[in-house]
Amino acid sequence: MLSDGLMAPARRACLLLAALFLAAFTAPVPAQVTAGTGAGAAVKEGSWTVRDFRFKSGEVLPELRLHYRTLGNPAGEPVLVMHGTTGSGASMLSPAFGGELFGPGQPLDAARYHIILPDAIGHGRSSKPSDGLRTAFPKYSYEDMVVAQHRLLTEHLGVKRLRLVIGNSMGGMETWIFAQLYPGFADIAVPMASLPVEMSGRNWMLRRLITDSIRNDPEWNNGHYTKQPASARFASVFFALATNGGNQALYKAAGTRAKADALLDARLAAPFSADANDALYQWDSSRDYNPSAGLERIQGVLVAINSADDERNPPELGVLEREIKRVKGGRIHLIPGSEATAGHGTTGQAKFWKEELAKVLASAPRLAPP
Repeated sequence: MLSDGLMAPARRACLLLAALFLAAFTAPVPAQVTAGTGAGAAVKEGSWTVRDFRFKSGEVLPELRLHYRTLGNPAGEPVLVMHGTTGSGASMLSPAFGGELFGPGQPLDAARYHIILPDAIGHGRSSKPSDGLRTAFPKYSYEDMVVAQHRLLTEHLGVKRLRLVIGNSMGGMETWIFAQLYPGFADIAVPMASLPVEMSGRNWMLRRLITDSIRNDPEWNNGHYTKQPASARFASVFFALATNGGNQALYKAAGTRAKADALLDARLAAPFSADANDALYQWDSSRDYNPSAGLERIQGVLVAINSADDERNPPELGVLEREIKRVKGGRIHLIPGSEATAGHGTTGQAKFWKEELAKVLASAPRLAPP
């Protein structure tokens, strides 16, 4: 056991590491992103309401609000960027992601592209259970998210085709679905931190542990709680540590029991503003994800970007190598794991793959509008 004198520096160091880790994924939205012209390119926000939206489950919501952000040249080539579970379009403007992509001379320079960042159903400022319906909110799926985003593009924003559709984690899974539901709508599809097969294995089992933890918590009260159930925070921290961060990076940060305890304590003590019903729906929405049947329908160029240390999508399974053969224009870009990578969170840091994206944007042919 370390003395109090030795424990304090270790605990302070791990608190700082935890804060930095959280900041990488919850960074505030920058007020502006500098465009290639040298002028400030403001982030614009808007919402669009879809009337009588029918979900895959057959449920109908009289008014579905879809919130979105846009950035860059409205006359530029449109790019759709889709966020991960529990995130929002704002999270894709973080220094680690948008800060590496949207600035002057960067792969998605806002002076050249019109960047569209929607909040998926159940996330951000789009319609979600915590708006008032609680567990009467429709049981949405990833396919519902994609259909809604395509309608936002075509019916509200007037987009006829995309140069690129790109997404990370949940957004990567949405990208696989988008590319086959709307073949030819995007010249390039870049699904990241994802696999094009049924949700299964450790990935699904740990997701189910989040939802079961919430449902089995007496404080949840079938969604009619008066205070946030403690289970939502605990299960979310458990899931994140089990399926994110990278083995090498985590061991470097927590190579002793004292450091591991300090890091865990910091994660458990970190601000947690999520609503339990929202979190339950967000993780449960992956329950029927399975784009495998439609891979041959994908047109254009598809580059699947994964990391070698991704805990949720381990490359040693050989799944991606097997399935990518069914995509005519498909290939894999695998980021090697190291102490500098973050497992499933690696692709949330564009520095690891932005050069590959720049090459694809420069070489991929432009398809005729569908």
